[in-house]
Amino acid sequence: MRKSEIQYRVPYADTDQMGVVYYANYLVYFERLRNELLRDDGLPYYEIENLGIMLPVIEAVCKYKNPAKYDDILIFSGWMDEIKGVKIKICCEVRRNGELLAEGYTVHACVDTKTRRPRRPPECLMALVGKY
Repeated sequence: MRKSEIQYRVPYADTDQMGVVYYANYLVYFERLRNELLRDDGLPYYEIENLGIMLPVIEAVCKYKNPAKYDDILIFSGWMDEIKGVKIKICCEVRRNGELLAEGYTVHACVDTKTRRPRRPPECLMALVGKY
């Protein structure tokens, strides 16, 4: 399975009073990875919007294993897991030196930008699933 990866150094602003990465930031990390995943496959999000498609999150899951801290260098990795009907599932992992810190996924609905109604993903998006 092919994965996209990005490296990220934790800034102080990402941490809470206990000195660990605030839990909700992991969903932001998932979004950073998702953008790079699409970009790596030649389909940056603005191109999807140009096709008249939005991909709102309809489900988000994050399982926390170990805390990340200020100045840690993290690796976000992810892959397109599946497309079923109008739903797209993208899986993500956050690691530090190979240690799994968090894992999860987001599910997105493929929605027409004009009508705001669900619609089947375009072929260029469907083709990405076969790459992973």
